[in-house]
Amino acid sequence: MTLVVAVVGGGQLARMMTPAATALGIHLRVLVEGPATSAARVVVDAPVGAPRSAADVLDLVLGDAERPRADVLTFEHEHIPAEVLAAVEAAGVPVRPGPDALRHAQDKLVMREHLTALGVPCPAWAPIPDAAALDAFLAAHGGPDGQVVVKTARGGYDGKGVRVVRESSEVAEWFAAAAVGGPALLAEEKVPFVRELAVLLARRPSGEVAVWPVVETVQADGVCSEVVAPAPGLDAHVERIALDAARRIADGLDVTGVLAVEMFEVAGTGGGPGSVVVNELAMRPHNSGHWTIDGAVTSQFEQHLRAVLDLPLGDPSPRAAWTVMSNVLGSSLDRLTDALHAVVGADAGARVHLYGKDIRPGRKLGHVTVCGDDLADVRARARAAAATLRGEPAHG
Repeated sequence: MTLVVAVVGGGQLARMMTPAATALGIHLRVLVEGPATSAARVVVDAPVGAPRSAADVLDLVLGDAERPRADVLTFEHEHIPAEVLAAVEAAGVPVRPGPDALRHAQDKLVMREHLTALGVPCPAWAPIPDAAALDAFLAAHGGPDGQVVVKTARGGYDGKGVRVVRESSEVAEWFAAAAVGGPALLAEEKVPFVRELAVLLARRPSGEVAVWPVVETVQADGVCSEVVAPAPGLDAHVERIALDAARRIADGLDVTGVLAVEMFEVAGTGGGPGSVVVNELAMRPHNSGHWTIDGAVTSQFEQHLRAVLDLPLGDPSPRAAWTVMSNVLGSSLDRLTDALHAVVGADAGARVHLYGKDIRPGRKLGHVTVCGDDLADVRARARAAAATLRGEPAHG
């Protein structure tokens, strides 16, 4: 009988699981928010429902006389209540990653507490229940520019729910929201980082782990705009620390599936070796791993499906010396497909991935991947193709 993987969330991550599922003969059933979502446009079995509804999610996994029961439930975003996942487990369907692991990606305070207990390098941080607590944290950790980072513990992504502040008044409305049941807040040291890195790995219930090379990520307005694999010029000492931190997190939190660990690379003191501090976690396929579709032997999407089904993991080795993934963030075009002739005509090696989304400013609409032996050439080609899809002049 065909294996059935149920996925909560109808965005581009579920959409990009489809080719891998098809190749492996896996039936993908995706709970989508509406019939026009990215995944709903390509997934045949895509019932409409709400991730916060236990009835909708149970219907997704339990099926009916004509729809077989799912072998496992996974997701493409973390915004699913713990009680909904508990209901799925009570019905006898495995949830991967499990609710205990997932809450570390759902709640940044829980994440910081557990990572600190695991000895994972983190920025200085503290819960801030009120303005006085934030004023105290600013005084202790404001650094040369007097700034710290304030985050909502739950619900933030792609730069949302994150502010860099000098005064507690800059988040007054967040404190007001927290006082009436909104998300709690935490403050973190503003890390003077050299660049941003990410480690992507996959872990199956048996404990087998497969790790892709450490990558460099480039942000634009809080959203990832480019990924370079592997991270250029990465010191071997820093690489070891980054990989050790990611493995420690995966094992310590009992993660199943793909785990993305976003990090800051920091310079050493007094000419000594550098290090990393962990910024964020995602327990699902992640933007920092899109390069693996074209640039690795096993993509993050195939690996995630293998991991949640407890199948042996695939080879994460890169296929080329360099791979650059450039995001298409917004576009001035009416249809991105209008640019396909120009993009593929200019560069036969550019791999275009469009998400079938309506165009809005700054929205992730797709990405372009280029692989090769010369980093400068690969990066320029990826940027040029993405710029064409945005309706802009090509970047050098």
